[in-house]
Amino acid sequence: MTTIEQKIHAAKKRLLEMHFHSKVGHIGGNLSCLDALMTLHHEVMRPEDTFILSKGHSAGALYITLWSLGKIKDNDLKTFHGENTWLSGHPVPGWMPEIPVATGSLGHGLSVAVGIALGRQLTQTPGHVYCLTSDGEWQEGSMWEALIFYAHRQLSNMTILVDCNRLQGFGNTTDTASMADLAKKLAAFNVPVTEANGQNPKAIVEAIKQQKHGIIVLNTTKGAGISFMENKMEWHYLPLNEQQFHQAMAELT
Repeated sequence: MTTIEQKIHAAKKRLLEMHFHSKVGHIGGNLSCLDALMTLHHEVMRPEDTFILSKGHSAGALYITLWSLGKIKDNDLKTFHGENTWLSGHPVPGWMPEIPVATGSLGHGLSVAVGIALGRQLTQTPGHVYCLTSDGEWQEGSMWEALIFYAHRQLSNMTILVDCNRLQGFGNTTDTASMADLAKKLAAFNVPVTEANGQNPKAIVEAIKQQKHGIIVLNTTKGAGISFMENKMEWHYLPLNEQQFHQAMAELT
């Protein structure tokens, strides 16, 4: 039986291959959240649940996760970021049930997820909503407006996850627009908040089980698992050259 750790390992290798052959970046943020995406989809979510990727630039991690579930074919991954592809750099909605909305502009996914959760609450429709955000996103005002509404409506059918890798497109989140301690600021809105190791599948599952809704701050590392990428802001953007690709694959092996 394949363990979740083995599935994640295979997913990381396929993610690197996809990005290398497509010659596109955003690898660092994909690696920081891939463990959480894989754990959610393989270990936590039920068929009636909905996932929203608010940090849309990590679309690659979502595609690889869906590939690991057999919902996206290997040949489809070869079209990533290409012409006339469904697998664009940010999620394109409507072509498969697992990608219900576009999240090309950061800060919008959480509001959409809150709306979906509210609709289910009002209609008593079963299913939980999971929304993955980034800590850089929480520097946007729309996120806090969505949080106010989430807390006000007491949406117990929704869990917000934060990929807290402490880096964003302009540098360290603290240096760009300090929001430390983010978990304490989120808790001030009278919602349950807990922290977990976002690179540990068992810790992620345990945090979700213990806290049925609210916010889970996942402490992660940008570029996790690849020595020359870890905690480096430039891997928000850079594609892999051939030497880097082979080194990264060797480190995973």
